[in-house]
Amino acid sequence: MPNLTLVSHDLCPYVQRAIVVLAEKSIPHERRYIDLGDKPDWFRELSPLGKVPLLQVDGTVIFESAVICEYLDEITPGSLHPDDPLQKAQHRAWIEFASAILNDIAGFYNAGDADAFLEKQDRLVARFEWLEQQLTAASYFAGEDFSMVDASFGPVFRYFDTFEAPCGLNLLSRFAKVGEWRRALSDRASVTEAVDAGYPDRLAAFLAIRKSHISTMVRR
Repeated sequence: MPNLTLVSHDLCPYVQRAIVVLAEKSIPHERRYIDLGDKPDWFRELSPLGKVPLLQVDGTVIFESAVICEYLDEITPGSLHPDDPLQKAQHRAWIEFASAILNDIAGFYNAGDADAFLEKQDRLVARFEWLEQQLTAASYFAGEDFSMVDASFGPVFRYFDTFEAPCGLNLLSRFAKVGEWRRALSDRASVTEAVDAGYPDRLAAFLAIRKSHISTMVRR
């Protein structure tokens, strides 16, 4: 096994994806956290996009969370992907869908006024309508086996824990199968332990200073 260092930020959902896969595959590694608001020079020299996560593999750098997760899956026994090529392609497509939702979430918490906020909220709800149609009654995305899609959606659902309590929002209540999937992921150790105990407070503090519509909801 190569020496692995995951360069991270404590609020980044894409970092959490990689951490979930590292845990699921029991991969030893080191973790190095940086401040994205004050990026160190060494990080700027290593990261072509200036983003986390970044995986250092015996001195070689891999960037982009999906690529990092694929690499981690390939260097260890078993796979978090299905064997069938078509099913695997479908799973990869839904991982991209998770990334699209994360982009929508960023637009949601950055919306500057109530009208923009409601527009972004409707867009998020529409995304989950697609998911509700895709899911079965199983625990995870495609059955009883945890997959890379599940690793990608764990950080998505974590945002809604903060949106619901401090902000009084319950955007996913109409989606029964999404709710069951969310609960199954919240019981999975690799998902819950991808952040530390201080994460909810740090995320709420981050949202409260956004000078956006949601920041007023977090502070009230």
